[in-house]
Amino acid sequence: MKIIDKHILKSFLVTFVFCIILFTLIVVVIDTSEKTDDFAKSQLSFWAIVTQYHFGFIPRIDAMLFPLFVFIAVIFFTSKMAERTEVIAILSSGVSFRRFLVPYWIGSIFLASILWLGYQFVLPKANTLWGVFQAKYVDNNFGGADNKSFIQNYYFRMDTNTYAGLRSYDTANKLGTNFFIQQFKNNDLVYNLRCENISWDTASKKWKLTNVQERRFTGDKETLLHKPTLLMNYNFKPVDLSRDEYLKDRLPTPELDHLIKMEELRGSEGINALLVERYNRDAIPASVIVLTIIGATLASRKVRGGSGAHLAVGVILSVTYILFSRFSLVFATKGSFTPFLAAWIPNILFGFVAYYLYRRVAR
Repeated sequence: MKIIDKHILKSFLVTFVFCIILFTLIVVVIDTSEKTDDFAKSQLSFWAIVTQYHFGFIPRIDAMLFPLFVFIAVIFFTSKMAERTEVIAILSSGVSFRRFLVPYWIGSIFLASILWLGYQFVLPKANTLWGVFQAKYVDNNFGGADNKSFIQNYYFRMDTNTYAGLRSYDTANKLGTNFFIQQFKNNDLVYNLRCENISWDTASKKWKLTNVQERRFTGDKETLLHKPTLLMNYNFKPVDLSRDEYLKDRLPTPELDHLIKMEELRGSEGINALLVERYNRDAIPASVIVLTIIGATLASRKVRGGSGAHLAVGVILSVTYILFSRFSLVFATKGSFTPFLAAWIPNILFGFVAYYLYRRVAR
């Protein structure tokens, strides 16, 4: 890279770091002031609150606003360069606008990679940390202590030919009642299992069934077996029966992929929410690159009003992007919109905006 490339890249990254630190401090101060009573009731030390709450809260907020931080940083330092006529000087020296954008590409890909890694592995851990604290010390102060761990009449598909269900299941004690399995072959019932209780055995990592009755059907013949206890290794675990709508946020991507595969096999109705979360983990980091190019093309032109005008346009575009993203997610989870398009359509639309602005400025 040339000296000017290093200068632009350094300005890009330094401004971004300044923006993210400043906005994070503001958000943390506001959030802390709202939860002062909850922190006091928890009777935890300052360091315990920091490690058990803020270490989960800060990554959540930063990941949510990361593309916006990048966008604001690009517009801010590029508009300052334009005001000082640095951009004009660079382009007048024979550098093409495409070449001028190279450090922006490098910086945006670098930051997008960091965000991508964060969404795959770091953010799920932060969501877990934040969620545990929220459930234990915050939600119960507002009537959240009611028992939501008891599930009744839960049915699901284990594979393409096998169905299962429980009369009731306690997610806290990992104990279910009236469990059954039915397996079909060529639309004929070939296997039926019923048991009085089913519980998770932590030692063997298997399901323990009590008072089991097994039936196997071969043509016109039926084989009946009674067993007092039975240990079985099924393809579902206690976490799969919890009906936790926030579970997807706490799973690292490999575990989320496994959950999606199992839910598709079971024919789950909530599969769209899982797919949207999975595609978002790739789409949101990609938005960093799109918004960087839009910000660079917008702010590189010297206009009346300076950086203030650029920031105003940037805020309008940011709000528009967020609205597109929210609407598409709602249509995907509540309607019939394809989850892949719901996650990627804001990037696709704003990609065309970026290309239009680039072609216009490059002339």
